[in-house]
Amino acid sequence: MKITKKLTMMLACGAAFLMLGTGAAQAQTAKFGYLNSQELLAAMPETDSVQKRVMELGRDLEEQFTVMRNEYTTKTQDLANNLSTMAETIRKQKEKDLFDLQTRLEEFQQSAQQEIQGKQMEWLGPVIEKAKTAIAKVAKEQGLTAVFDLSSNALVYQNEAQMINLLPLVKQSLGIK
Repeated sequence: MKITKKLTMMLACGAAFLMLGTGAAQAQTAKFGYLNSQELLAAMPETDSVQKRVMELGRDLEEQFTVMRNEYTTKTQDLANNLSTMAETIRKQKEKDLFDLQTRLEEFQQSAQQEIQGKQMEWLGPVIEKAKTAIAKVAKEQGLTAVFDLSSNALVYQNEAQMINLLPLVKQSLGIK
């Protein structure tokens, strides 16, 4: 009887060690990688091309803004120089014109910034996709479970088959359906 209990205990302990060993082996197969996507994008030649296009667009918009600003400055000086000899109706019209021009300048500046940002994202889109594809390819080749981006503290690649989505389990734990 004592031998049976000892044998049962030994088998139970052996099974426990096997389960722990299997868990440890699975944990050892999970491999993680990291990179800095900003450094990667900066190293890609396509990024230089995008930056040049953005700079050209910025220069073109800046030139147009300068023309509008010079017009505003000229009209402001004209109003100031001729204020004492100007009829009130003309003065009011010129002040209104200046106010309208100032509003257009502000609107132009705001829309130019939005256009530059939009074009930059549009032109960088294919470069970012190329980088993501390369990251996924290398991660798969290296047998990685996940890759973290140090520049944004984000997960940029995950092997869904090797990972567990905890959301359903956490929701269940919280009693959420």
